Amino acid sequence: MNIAVIGGGIAGLGFALALKRKGLACDVYESVPEVKELGVGITLLPHAMRELAALGVQDKLEAVAIENLESVFFNRYGQFIYSEPRGRHAGYPLPELGIHRGKLHRILFEEALAQLGPQHIHTGYRCVGVEQDESGATVHFVDTTTGAQRSAVRADIVVACDGINSAIRKHFYPDEKMAFAGINTWRGVTRHKPILTGKSYMRVGTIDTGKMVIYPIVDNIDADGNQLINWMAEIQGEADAMNDWNQSGSARDFADIFKDWCFPWLDVPALIANADQILEYPMVDKDPVPQWTFGRVTFMGDAAHPMYPRGSNGSAQALIDGRTLAEQLAQNPDPVAALQSYEKLRLAPTAKIVETNRTVPPDFIIMKANELSGGKPFNHIDELISQDELRKISENYARIAGFSREALTGTARPA
Repeated sequence: MNIAVIGGGIAGLGFALALKRKGLACDVYESVPEVKELGVGITLLPHAMRELAALGVQDKLEAVAIENLESVFFNRYGQFIYSEPRGRHAGYPLPELGIHRGKLHRILFEEALAQLGPQHIHTGYRCVGVEQDESGATVHFVDTTTGAQRSAVRADIVVACDGINSAIRKHFYPDEKMAFAGINTWRGVTRHKPILTGKSYMRVGTIDTGKMVIYPIVDNIDADGNQLINWMAEIQGEADAMNDWNQSGSARDFADIFKDWCFPWLDVPALIANADQILEYPMVDKDPVPQWTFGRVTFMGDAAHPMYPRGSNGSAQALIDGRTLAEQLAQNPDPVAALQSYEKLRLAPTAKIVETNRTVPPDFIIMKANELSGGKPFNHIDELISQDELRKISENYARIAGFSREALTGTARPA
């Protein structure tokens, strides 16, 4: 079977490695001319690590990542709301990792080169269209650097792993628009002393008045005991224009929101001011579509179900997509039928996660506490809501997103 994978990100490389495990070959076509360690941080939850462990890269990832000990929630005054253990510390068989996105990509890319062979990994191929007939599909490319047309590629099936701005998805949904609800984000990395445990994933505040997500991604970054801290600032404004993810961000565009966030456990203004790098992004997704598979072409990862980057779930769902489709192709001699089976298994669950990330994301814990306190400081969180009630919010998201402890271990949560 001749399989063309369009896009060499987490989805495309994960899928290619999953195919290899099933004895199936493919060719990966990536638009960037050279793979570099770019970007900021990403969190790999236990269900993502389950997929990555199966691909044989767990040890390599753990060697360059930080294993999260806990997830902690605070209001915008720095007051504690809720915490819970994470990964192995919560009884999962696998860890939850904070890692530099570029390091994750490099490890997957090098693993694909080693397992598939460099002749099957093509860089500098930007997809500009696809067409198909009864016997196969033809993908058209241009050279990313020069813009010159490349030779067309013929395949039995084509899997679009080319991200939220997928050229192939646009072919089938030409009038589709990004869903932007006025939430802009800025992401940065800062060299800083360990915060709280040094293995804490922190959510602070809400998008209405300013929110920060903060966690470490590289340990011992220098001789002074600093870590590389990943952070993301979010704010929602009704009339705000959408940030441009093609340009660098500037602290002056958002730092004033957090100017008073000086807590006993963290000076947020200093964290922002001392950033090594700041990137700006809009908080966008797309409405779920009723169909991913069109004959010999299907979508995967962000090309299939772009979702808000809340709950650290996009990478996990992309990896599950890849494993699921590889299984269907290995089991079904008819590749078209395999694509249809894959869609039936994955479309509805991922649509539910897209919806949940919009309405009841993990930071709904802070939103609920903020509602009960009227947005003001409180004496103690237990006077507003119990830890058990907050835990139920967290567990509900984990259940919908597919990484509840029961789902991954078959056992109940410890008391």
